[in-house]
Amino acid sequence: MGLTVNTNLAALNAYRNLSTTQSSLSSSLEKLSSGYRINRAADDAAGLAISQGLQSQIGGLTQAARNAQDGINVVQTAEGALTEVHSVLQRLNDLAVQAANDSNNSAARGDIATEAGQLVSELGRIGKSTNFNGTNLLDGTAGTLNFQVGANGNANSNIAVNLSGLNVVSLANTLSVGSTGSQFAVTAASVTGAQSFTSTDANGVTTTASVTLGAAGTYGNAQDVADALNANSGFSSSFSASVDATSGDLVVASLNGGTVATTAPGTGIAAGSAGTAGNLDFSTHASAQAAITTINAAIQTISTQRADLGAYQNRFTHTINSVNVAVENLTASNSQIQDTDMASEMVKFTRAQILQQAGTAMLAQANSMPQSILKLLG
Repeated sequence: MGLTVNTNLAALNAYRNLSTTQSSLSSSLEKLSSGYRINRAADDAAGLAISQGLQSQIGGLTQAARNAQDGINVVQTAEGALTEVHSVLQRLNDLAVQAANDSNNSAARGDIATEAGQLVSELGRIGKSTNFNGTNLLDGTAGTLNFQVGANGNANSNIAVNLSGLNVVSLANTLSVGSTGSQFAVTAASVTGAQSFTSTDANGVTTTASVTLGAAGTYGNAQDVADALNANSGFSSSFSASVDATSGDLVVASLNGGTVATTAPGTGIAAGSAGTAGNLDFSTHASAQAAITTINAAIQTISTQRADLGAYQNRFTHTINSVNVAVENLTASNSQIQDTDMASEMVKFTRAQILQQAGTAMLAQANSMPQSILKLLG
């Protein structure tokens, strides 16, 4: 090759190699500083697509594990309340067994009925008040709750928890002490002023509660009237008010199992009809034995429901374990694609550093070579 001034091929070659080395060095610096092998699609187009898909799965499964834990929390809330329902039913059973003994006189049986009436009312309260994040769990309205426990939009990513059978309110309504309560037809818009209710228990003891309600037009329906009565401490200490689902009439029951008088209690509430005898009667040996059978059937119902909830909880636990294993394995797979092998990349970085230094030195040498032509001109 001749000596030329306008074209320095040696310098061009050194510059090309130095540019390649500089690009490699920059890529290594980027990977070492970020920890990722793929920082842009150009680094590995196919790998990037696979990695993004894996990250979507990992994120979805991580949230699915939290969803499954929420499922456990819902089930535990319901099952915890049923634990107390069991305790109440067991106490009712104890009272029934006690009442079945003829060593009790009528006063003692009346006291047993009073406690039993309060316990049945508590069952209803538990059923109406147990909820999770605003969803009632034990009044039969929860239905089927769906929990997303997978990252995909198919049936295999869902667990359906059927809570429609959990109806403690209905169970409490089937357990009545003494009379089921007298029914009164209500003209809600006309209800006003003093309302008086009287009951007589098995011992002939009379209990009366007088409630002064608001002006005419205050109440829109029978349920409003029932709520107003129950909100009065003088009334709620001896009576409970509800609305019959079939007739829409006001139902007033005595908490001690007594019979509520059917005379008209006041303006807007007409004379009523006497309730039927309750299925928890402690007044005789035979009726107390029948109550034992009824209570044991209720205990068995709650036991079955708790067993179902326990099965759901165990299923959710295994689901969480399975999802966590999947997250771990998918994360490992994504790491193989996405993460930088720091040792290997450091080898490449060191090589590029040395080549950069050598290339810079050689470019300087190549640039100085044309100066030798000056000697020919001297």
